[in-house]
Amino acid sequence: MTTEEIIARGVPEHVGIIMDGNGRWAKNRGLARTAGHKEGLTSAKKIVAAAAKLGIKYVTLYTFSTENWKRAQEEVGFLMNLIRGHLRAEFEFYKKNGIRVSHIGDLAGLPEDVQKEIINAKKDTENFTGTTCILAINYGSRDEIVRGVKKIIESNTKAEDVTEDLITASLDTENAPAVDLLIRTGGEQRLSNFMLWQCAYAEFVFTDTLWPDYNEEEFFKDIEKFQLRNRRFGGVPNQ
Repeated sequence: MTTEEIIARGVPEHVGIIMDGNGRWAKNRGLARTAGHKEGLTSAKKIVAAAAKLGIKYVTLYTFSTENWKRAQEEVGFLMNLIRGHLRAEFEFYKKNGIRVSHIGDLAGLPEDVQKEIINAKKDTENFTGTTCILAINYGSRDEIVRGVKKIIESNTKAEDVTEDLITASLDTENAPAVDLLIRTGGEQRLSNFMLWQCAYAEFVFTDTLWPDYNEEEFFKDIEKFQLRNRRFGGVPNQ
């Protein structure tokens, strides 16, 4: 199916991606895990560009979770450097593809220089009108919900005024729509604390492909799978 045919059938507004398998990809090649993360960054750029080509409005990439701090210090340090360097060096990539950078997660829990790079990337791309690439860095959905509840409590909101819309607005994603399609690479079939609230009615696609090997062709096929789903949102069609 051509790009034009995929677009004509309707694409998801928001795609969330759990980019799993970097470490195993490297291990299979006798390389350090860090080599897998570096190659995974290349895949991320390809997929975000492909999403922009299809006119998908939001792509959220699970980049670094609140649980990833448990990994070896060397690997964590490499990931922080990779994030820092990517945000600093890729402005032309964002500009060429009209990509606006956003962030979800506990920003204050990141190193100050990484915080600065995230803030600068958001500011530098805020006027781009294509795909919004949401980077989930130091992100965990439970942590996000706890922080959101604290915001509501601190605003002295009455219990009877708490609604789903209010909770949604208190989360890091704020005005971004709910996730329509959740893709997880690497063979595992779980959410791993990723966008639990936002994925309430997402369609899930799991693939055994390790993230560094995931490409535009497979991404387009996963979009086609989404287009074949019958999304009922708890209702019954034609009733």
